[in-house]
Amino acid sequence: MDKSRSFIGKQQNMNNQTKFAIRSGLALALALAIWSPLQAQTAEPQQVKTMMAAPMMEKCQEMKLQKQKMKADIAAQDAQLTEQLAEMNRAPEGKKMGLMAAVLTSMAEQRVAMDARKANMEEAMMQHMMQHMQMGKESMSQCPMMKGMEGMKGMKRMNKKPGDAPKEQK
Repeated sequence: MDKSRSFIGKQQNMNNQTKFAIRSGLALALALAIWSPLQAQTAEPQQVKTMMAAPMMEKCQEMKLQKQKMKADIAAQDAQLTEQLAEMNRAPEGKKMGLMAAVLTSMAEQRVAMDARKANMEEAMMQHMMQHMQMGKESMSQCPMMKGMEGMKGMKRMNKKPGDAPKEQK
């Protein structure tokens, strides 16, 4: 009887080991099945982001050029107004009123046109920034539009890298 009990005990022990091995294998297979799609999902957006980086940087440069052109246009308009004012101030009393009306009309037209232009550019900038945000923090910090804006309120916080110590505000 002792032999049969020891044989039965060995068989049960082997059954337990087999069950353990099967359960461990199933747990490992389940973990791999769950982990693999997650890895594929995180790798795919990174590839998409990398593919989008070059066209996005082209858009950044284009937007920066538009902003520079707007500044140049404003400077040209200011020069034109300065010239008109100088002409008005040099004019005889009888012509000053007509020249003043021309200056005011010119200023109003410029203002209306520039306000519309700025509104369009602001909307485009917001969309541009949203695209950067979708691509990740690094995308935003690489944007030529963001470079040189460190002095603007709130921009220091945006360009911080993980691990940077917070600085006291004055």
